[in-house]
Amino acid sequence: MQYRILMIDDDTELLKMLRSYFELKNYAVVTAESGEAAFEELKKEPDIILLDVNMPGLDGLTFCRRIRDKVTCPIIFLTAKVEEQDRVNGLMSGGDDYILKPFSLRELEARIIVHLKREERHRGRHDCRFQDGLSIDYSARRVMIGEKEIDLTKAEYDIIEFLSENAGQVFDKERIYERVYGYDAKGDSRGITEQIRRIRNKFSVYADAEYIETVWGMGYRWKR
Repeated sequence: MQYRILMIDDDTELLKMLRSYFELKNYAVVTAESGEAAFEELKKEPDIILLDVNMPGLDGLTFCRRIRDKVTCPIIFLTAKVEEQDRVNGLMSGGDDYILKPFSLRELEARIIVHLKREERHRGRHDCRFQDGLSIDYSARRVMIGEKEIDLTKAEYDIIEFLSENAGQVFDKERIYERVYGYDAKGDSRGITEQIRRIRNKFSVYADAEYIETVWGMGYRWKR
């Protein structure tokens, strides 16, 4: 299977170098030099997106927020920023991972492979979970309460999937973060608290039941 990568960066020389490297690795490569131009390229249904944070006009964070609820493929930020809050902002905007410029092509390829394999595992699933009016279709990556589908970001869904598959077990923020973003991610687990708050808010619109419990001083668990 040939995977399609969408690369979005205003650095034309970097795009040329990345295209040359990944085409030799048998990837189909699509490029865009701005967020505005990338909207059209999304029609080609990429399997993964490499997205520069700092672009003139529509920056990477804003672009990610606009597409995240419509695009389920992994998004890896390419960024020269090293401040902790910048990394947190990227993950909270819907990104799945980030890599700092300048980066190793081998490391970037390894991160891409990890995310693509994870997506393959998700697509190969066909089981569902039903609980107190809520249903999770793991193969379709869809959560519904009654007849209403809950609008979730990729990270929010991944948190739900992980906790629901391990119902009754308590996980701290760090373990949840590792499961959602990968063991080698260098971001901040504090964002997990905000994401779980958002999940609860979305659930509360359609149900009174509590699905994710807080175990004070320990973490979170999916209620049995």
